[in-house]
Amino acid sequence: MIEKKQRELELEQLQNQRQVIEFKNENLKLDIENKNRELGTATMSIVKRNELLNKIKDELIRSKSLTDVKRVVKTINSSINNTGDWKLFEEAFNNVDKDFMKKIKSIHPTITPNDLRLCAYIRLNLSSKEIAPLLNISHKSVEVKRYRLRKKMKLDHKQSLADYILEI
Repeated sequence: MIEKKQRELELEQLQNQRQVIEFKNENLKLDIENKNRELGTATMSIVKRNELLNKIKDELIRSKSLTDVKRVVKTINSSINNTGDWKLFEEAFNNVDKDFMKKIKSIHPTITPNDLRLCAYIRLNLSSKEIAPLLNISHKSVEVKRYRLRKKMKLDHKQSLADYILEI
């Protein structure tokens, strides 16, 4: 009789522990979803700002007053290449995927900060066309960067760069 009660108590405790674990897992899933949304929003904000600045720059280049235009274009270029955006993105990315940057740096110590940026964008499953405005370069330049990164990482010809980065 006592053993039966004891087993029932143990079973009840195990069920309670399972419910607590399920609750914690659900909270963690929601937290990850929120972090992913924040990261996506930050990325899209950077893309839209860079697109706007590029449009303004193009219009200014077509303008007549060359000295004023050059000054404004220089200001716009410095804003497009702002490293503050990258720091903000990197912080948000690290909140979502904490160990990725450390792992890739340890596996490939010769990787540059620009290569890390490209890896982070690839890790987010962004296409070359989506990465181009983030890096303020053309689609073809992104393809060249990807090719050089593959060579730097000494990947097999058959292995996909995106698959490799996603596996890390």
